[in-house]
Amino acid sequence: MAWARELKRRARATVAPLAFLSLVGYFGWNATHGDRGLVAFAERQRLLKEAEADLGRAQAEQAAWERRLAGLRNNHIDRDMLDERARSMLNLAEPSDIIVQYGPKDRLF
Repeated sequence: MAWARELKRRARATVAPLAFLSLVGYFGWNATHGDRGLVAFAERQRLLKEAEADLGRAQAEQAAWERRLAGLRNNHIDRDMLDERARSMLNLAEPSDIIVQYGPKDRLF
């Protein structure tokens, strides 16, 4: 009977530390692997950098198109730009023009 009492006393003595360690382990795991943990934070930072790079490329492309379109506005028409656009749309060339052939998948702009 003494060994049962000793076993019961030791069981009671280990329940509180095991519960505490389980709680610490649970919160520790969630701090690293949870929805708002360190791993998720690193993934969000990587996605943010990719989005910022995409934004930079889109803004650069927009600026290039704005420069090209600035020559075709109503208040000021750049004759060279207008001539270039007319020739490309009509697929025409002058005898003195130098023609560079592009592949079917190559982008001109």
